[in-house]
Amino acid sequence: MSHYILAINPGSTSTKIALYEDEKEVFTKTLNHPVEELEKFDTTMDQYEMRKEAVLSFLEANNFDVKKLSAVVGRGGMLPKVQSGAYLVNDLMLDTLRNRPVMEHASNLAAIIAHEIAVDVGVNAYIYDCARTDELIDIARISGMPDIPRTSTSHVLNTRAMAMKVAKKYGKRYDEMNIVVAHLGGGISVNVHEKGRIVDIISDDEGPFSPERAGRVPCRDLIELCYSGKYDKRTMHRKLRGNGGLKAYLGTTDARDVEKMIEEGDEYAKLVYEAMAYQVAKGIGELATVVNGNVDVIILTGGIAYSDIFTSWIKKRVEFIAPVEIMAGENEMESLAYGILRVLRGEEKAREYTE
Repeated sequence: MSHYILAINPGSTSTKIALYEDEKEVFTKTLNHPVEELEKFDTTMDQYEMRKEAVLSFLEANNFDVKKLSAVVGRGGMLPKVQSGAYLVNDLMLDTLRNRPVMEHASNLAAIIAHEIAVDVGVNAYIYDCARTDELIDIARISGMPDIPRTSTSHVLNTRAMAMKVAKKYGKRYDEMNIVVAHLGGGISVNVHEKGRIVDIISDDEGPFSPERAGRVPCRDLIELCYSGKYDKRTMHRKLRGNGGLKAYLGTTDARDVEKMIEEGDEYAKLVYEAMAYQVAKGIGELATVVNGNVDVIILTGGIAYSDIFTSWIKKRVEFIAPVEIMAGENEMESLAYGILRVLRGEEKAREYTE
């Protein structure tokens, strides 16, 4: 019997949805929410009913009977520390997301919308590979400042799904391999998977700069800039996230624009772009030490992994460590659906959310 799985992934101004019949994508759609519509709501959480109706209206307009659904899965929101894999959406999770999430974020709506739809249909709602997944080993939590412990925030959903795919390609189980994965997108993060557990990470604010984020910058100079009187707190945040990286150096967040500059002979653009690849390679090398150099494979994923020139710069510096696999794209909707498909088939077990 086929399993129909609806995946829901809310963003700041849109809600991505996808319907899968087992491994087959039936459709994927980005439902855009106009700014003037969003401005009617005081908080992001207040948007859930509007977004839910947008999802249901699209399904109805495309003649899909929601009663055919086997499960609904939402992108994991800003929950306190959770483990990887699937969680059943329960009352405690809903209450946490509504009233005390780690931070306000559109992804907090995913489990709530999934639950509302699933209850009406009579199936289970899940989240999968929450962004707040934290399986760091104890030694990785020590930062150098006791009041700022290291926590795990990386592109868990896509990187873990790609690691599983590569393990299958190599004829092994995910929990049999050591894998370093670099997610190359608007933000760049790197993580190391040791025998099925993400034991350490380089988050998008402590490693390579990216199209819009500054990444790791010299701390003493950053403190001086913060107290220089030139910038307010909001502006400094934007210099780190939103106006950093390629945007700060070259005035664009689109890697394709940068590559066009390089093709037209812009040597400075080439220097900056290659520096970003150089920093990714350094991050991969850094995490290889976590498993004492015993890395089975390195994966480059995310949107910028479509760039041959960018990935070639990274490969040149890291392929002495392990073979490099290119798995371009964000792959978020597929990752959500495939994760729950494994649960429905009994290949994985969903966890119960507790605080």
